[in-house]
Amino acid sequence: MNLNSVSGSMPSRKGKKRVGRGTGSGHGKTAGRGHKGQYSSAGAKLPTSLFEGGQMPLYRRSPKRGFSNGMHKQTFNVVNVSDLEYHFEENDTVSPETLRAKGLAKKPADGVRILGTGELTKKLLVTAHHFSASAQEKIKAKGGEALLIAPPKPPVRNKMKPKVAKVAKVVS
Repeated sequence: MNLNSVSGSMPSRKGKKRVGRGTGSGHGKTAGRGHKGQYSSAGAKLPTSLFEGGQMPLYRRSPKRGFSNGMHKQTFNVVNVSDLEYHFEENDTVSPETLRAKGLAKKPADGVRILGTGELTKKLLVTAHHFSASAQEKIKAKGGEALLIAPPKPPVRNKMKPKVAKVAKVVS
């Protein structure tokens, strides 16, 4: 069949099936639902993908224990002091942006964590979200500075709706 042999006598789109419009429409009376049974009436719900035919479903069979703090979990890019020694020069400024540029903190994360593995022989100004105690000591021992980036502030409650103090009524 070629495109030039297709005739225009057939409609290009099939019309919508209009059910419940009387017996002359071909979809009248029971409107394609049959006579009796669970799904013949309006409002009948078809089973979902979780329905297992009356068997106890898997999500109810599996035990539910514990607590997940995944919503509050933070991930950090970990950088060791030995990495700073190798990638930066004397008196350089180390920040999350420079670490990303050097390829040390590439993954998407909530911040940068500096750990004290390795030795440091250079004076550096390091800015990060978290420092281990040993990393902080090694940076300060060479005359450098370890500056913390402040975490985001907690959300402020709506001050247009002040808390109403409950006052006990005095009955005299």
